Amino acid sequence: MKRALAILGVLALATTACSGSGGGNVPGTSGGQGQVTVRWSTWGSAEDLKLYEKFTDDFHKRHPGIRLKLESVADYEDYHPKLLAQLTSKTAPDVFFVGDDNIGKFVSAGVIAPLNDQLSGPESKSKPEDFFEGIYGGAKLDNKIYGVPNDTNPEVLWFDKQALKDAGITEDPAALHEAKQWTMAKYLEMNAKLKAAGKAGSIFWNWYGSTYSMINGFGGKVWDGGKFVATTDAKSREALQTLAKGYQDKTFLSADTLPDSNGPSTQFLKHKVGFYAGGRWVIDSLKKGGELDNYDIVPFPSQTGEPMPGAVAASYLSINKDTKLPKEAFTFLTEFVGKDGQLLRLKGGGAVPSVKGAEQVVLEDKYPAHAQTFLDVRDTGFANYAEEVSVPGLTADINEHLLKVWTGKVGFDEGMTGLQKLVESKLG
Repeated sequence: MKRALAILGVLALATTACSGSGGGNVPGTSGGQGQVTVRWSTWGSAEDLKLYEKFTDDFHKRHPGIRLKLESVADYEDYHPKLLAQLTSKTAPDVFFVGDDNIGKFVSAGVIAPLNDQLSGPESKSKPEDFFEGIYGGAKLDNKIYGVPNDTNPEVLWFDKQALKDAGITEDPAALHEAKQWTMAKYLEMNAKLKAAGKAGSIFWNWYGSTYSMINGFGGKVWDGGKFVATTDAKSREALQTLAKGYQDKTFLSADTLPDSNGPSTQFLKHKVGFYAGGRWVIDSLKKGGELDNYDIVPFPSQTGEPMPGAVAASYLSINKDTKLPKEAFTFLTEFVGKDGQLLRLKGGGAVPSVKGAEQVVLEDKYPAHAQTFLDVRDTGFANYAEEVSVPGLTADINEHLLKVWTGKVGFDEGMTGLQKLVESKLG
């Protein structure tokens, strides 16, 4: 999934380009002689949805008795409320995407089917062990799997070699990382030099991936034993204070608050900023106006220079507990998330496969130079914490509150007190 979809939440109107040719709007309706229609839903722009066309055409050839009907929603923010309403009224699709920040509420609502037996069974093309444990996130509860990661986008730091050079920085972040010298102190030092040279140090989107990666980089914790400790753990608080100070003195820029005419991609392409936190989807922006060799990636730094777990944006494919087509729905799901399915539908896109064995999608273009970093972060990283996504709206509320701190509308100490109270109240 492109991280841009989830963090912006505003997408172009999507088409149903890969819908099947037949079928009604009710699970189990006939799409032709001896055919059934599996309805499935996701969010995305017309461009994103086009990536499913090859998969759909191939699926129809191999399964003439099943038609796939895509029902898309353009706006990410509208998608999950609509889906929950459909599930309540028993009109929901058979299979559907769920975002990493919403999966917990669907699991707790009991509206999606556990998949362990089918995933481990003889018809599965996507065994549970084919996916890295950390990216299951809130889709796994009490060892039951309620959603399979359909693809990922590890959060990394893109860096602009020209901007670094302009600021008098001669060290290469990726080389430092390979030498295990990529420390938080070194990263902040580079940000300070960029600021002194009249540039911004880093641009972050205001979402858990960047914020929690910074906390990890300081050696802090967000959740501990089911308790939210980001405001009380000393290293976590130091990370958040560093972010707040950096935002207010313009060492850091919040992509959420930049004008459309001078947004994060524009500033990065014009060498006005050294680092831009994002996923593989950034490649598309660079291809539209950047000198590709001028950019590379590095993981978020750690205190010691040793690699640390980073945030991985994920979305999940789940099956409606009340589907009348459980066998056909699973056939679609397992082929969609399996190795062959991901190789087919992710080629040319901006995502990173979630399944083992499809790494060539990321590596075959040999771009960026350290593309292996995407896979390294995926393999050892984490989707949003299960404790957080189990509470409806909690991630969004945390992000909204922190944005007030980043922009100086709320003082830091007051903001931390308020954040702790906010989380505790949501936890009940």
